[in-house]
Amino acid sequence: MEEKKIPVVRVLLSHVKEFKKDSILTPIFMILEVAMEMIIPLLMGAIIDIGVNKGDMKSILLIGLVMVLVALVGLWTGIMGGKCGASASTGFARNLRKAMFRKVQSFSFENIDRFSTSSLVTRLTTDVANVQNAYQMILRIGMRAPTSLIVAMILSFRISPELASVYLIAVFLLAIIIAIITFFVKGIFDRLFKQYDALNNSVQENVSGIRVVKAYVREDHEIKKFGKANGTLYKLSVKAEVIMSLMSPVMMTAVYTSMLVISWLGAHLIVQNTLTTGNLMSLLTYCMNILMSLMMLSFILVMVTMSAASAKRIAEVLEEEPSIQNPRNPVMDVKSGEIVFENVDFAYGKDAAEDVLTNVNLHIKSGETIGIMGSTGSAKSTLVSLISRLYDVKSGRVMVGGVDVRDYDLTTLRDEVSVVLQQNVLFSGTIAESLRWGNPNASDEEVRHAAELACADEFIEKFPDGYDTHIEQGGTNVSGGQRQRLCIARALLKKPKVLILDDSTSAVDTATDAKIRKAFREEIPDTTKLIISQRITSVKDADRIIVMDEGKIDGFDSHENLLINNKIYQDIYEAQTGGGYGDFDQEGGEKNA
Repeated sequence: MEEKKIPVVRVLLSHVKEFKKDSILTPIFMILEVAMEMIIPLLMGAIIDIGVNKGDMKSILLIGLVMVLVALVGLWTGIMGGKCGASASTGFARNLRKAMFRKVQSFSFENIDRFSTSSLVTRLTTDVANVQNAYQMILRIGMRAPTSLIVAMILSFRISPELASVYLIAVFLLAIIIAIITFFVKGIFDRLFKQYDALNNSVQENVSGIRVVKAYVREDHEIKKFGKANGTLYKLSVKAEVIMSLMSPVMMTAVYTSMLVISWLGAHLIVQNTLTTGNLMSLLTYCMNILMSLMMLSFILVMVTMSAASAKRIAEVLEEEPSIQNPRNPVMDVKSGEIVFENVDFAYGKDAAEDVLTNVNLHIKSGETIGIMGSTGSAKSTLVSLISRLYDVKSGRVMVGGVDVRDYDLTTLRDEVSVVLQQNVLFSGTIAESLRWGNPNASDEEVRHAAELACADEFIEKFPDGYDTHIEQGGTNVSGGQRQRLCIARALLKKPKVLILDDSTSAVDTATDAKIRKAFREEIPDTTKLIISQRITSVKDADRIIVMDEGKIDGFDSHENLLINNKIYQDIYEAQTGGGYGDFDQEGGEKNA
């Protein structure tokens, strides 16, 4: 992914939105809490100097009452600061997740290719959580700690400039140590989040492909693969934690050293009558406040350093511009299913060394049934993906209904060009709900009719709950053939002008395949149908067949003519009919699929 400068802070803060009020109130409450805390040491000193030393019980009670009131105000401001801070940070995180998810939905395939799925999952979860925690710490401790440090320092110098100088030396030394620790830990966190991507990728692949893992008895391999990613993450985490753990002993050493030095010097000043006992107690309290504030600032610095990598990764998603966007004045109607390719070249990525498609010219009439064949890697799927504008051409143009696909409103085009991809995906819910992805407003009768056309009604009606049968995520509780037929029915519910089946009947037996094609001919004659298949039987009845070879059109004719004049098609035909490599079970095959 190419590096580009992103105004990370501006991008992220633009999503605070309705939580601006809480984001402003939080530091205000924190400042008030600090003010109350700073008053208490002065009151403590006054109790000793005015009340205890002089035996004035009335002054002790009066000052004590004021201390209680100040403490209660401090308690209330602290609670309100915590409440507003929690609201602001969780709301900010919610807005970030929502904005990222919306942006991902607008991505083209090219954009998605730039980010791995596991990386997007990490950015939506772990990275957002890190930014949320950092934001809350900045609003609360980020305001509280420096305010407390500055006020305590001012009041300390007001009491005794000589003793307060000890604080300055301690603060200066600690600041140097914190800067060194932060420098070393920053690079580790950058590597840490990349490793989170690798770990999530391992988990995602294993869980989604668990059946393949078990079928090939690769559990041990996957365990080792996960263990390696998890081990690397562990080592980096430990390394970062070890470095950060140095802060606590360094801080405590500074705190206790400062207190010892101040106590020793303060005792001398008391003997010399230049400092009171109450003032020394106030100074010791301020000493703790100053150094604890510095410790909190160091934790914020570490958290911000850690979340900086997360913030950058989130901003990359939010600032990513979809490579495919609607034109300014889009065409809102697809007149027909006519498809034209004019001198089309295509490559995945702008810097690709070679084109995937080269000089493709096609003219497909509306309502035609077109078969597409070719060896693996011949760019069959790439060809049809340009029709629904999942990718944009490098040069030339693709037209549907006489209009360049780049001039259409994307929703309009994709509603009229229905695609059943190679990897069939069903989302969790009932069968009826899964089918209505094609048309949310489809009636029960329309749902049943689409299932009949896809020959899916045969197995749906055998389920105890019929169309109300629950489908697990990904359709894992139905067979491959059943899943393919459900996806075909889902696509048909859109009533498209162009229907593309990308090897979508590969798990269906030949008899069922023939029924589906027969239903297409009789029920949707005006829909242009493109059928990618590796089986001759699936395309031989098509009006014409495209034969592809290494991203080029090697032939485009009827089954009969291709058998006469196209060598690639002849070889495929011979292999599947005369060479013994035809479809399994020509008489029915996958009975229960």
